[in-house]
Amino acid sequence: MKKKLFTSLIALTLIPSSFAAEYSVKIENLTHGTYFTPLLVSAHPASTTLFSGGMPASTNLQAMAEGGDISGLEADFMAAGAKNIANPAAGLLMPGKYVMADLGDPGAANNRLSITAMLLPTNDGFVALNNITLPTMPGTYTYLLNAYDAGTEANDEIRGSGAKGMGGMPVPPPLEALVGSGGAGVTTTAEGFVHIHRGVLGDHNASGGTSDIDASSQRWLNPVARVTLTVK
Repeated sequence: MKKKLFTSLIALTLIPSSFAAEYSVKIENLTHGTYFTPLLVSAHPASTTLFSGGMPASTNLQAMAEGGDISGLEADFMAAGAKNIANPAAGLLMPGKYVMADLGDPGAANNRLSITAMLLPTNDGFVALNNITLPTMPGTYTYLLNAYDAGTEANDEIRGSGAKGMGGMPVPPPLEALVGSGGAGVTTTAEGFVHIHRGVLGDHNASGGTSDIDASSQRWLNPVARVTLTVK
């Protein structure tokens, strides 16, 4: 009898756990007048990251930060075996609004979470949650997200194409009617490395001045977003 009980205990000890965490993500735009371009939400291995602070931006980060193009970053994470959710808001995430993204069970290897999108109107500003460890204990976790500057483009704060390597801010609808024109430009020098964004200056001249950003409605301070992560 003792031998049978001992054997049963060994068998129970060797049975692997079938528990797998499932994740849902709520992303809120906390700003008054700033829009998020299509978001990228990724559960990925620890070896992959969006950026390293104080270092030059990658080409794909630059494309996202200057023009809102997440396809390159999405491909980078996919190549590492990540589980991605691209553009969960089906376009721009408006000020004061939120969107949900359901990652489900991303797999044991994908134990990090990253989220990013460009900020409009900015030259190369973006919001990011960068390579945090996914908690496995069931519960609700809240993160406040800062805006970063990719350092790849001068923060001149004037209208432009949004194409990588080209100066100026993209102004897709509905920003076309909300952003000024004729600004002379705030600065002509890019910083050359990723860092916490120091915010935009703007002005009160819709058809001139130094900036095409409206200082009354489109300035912001960090944090710019809140992420609520639910683990089941």
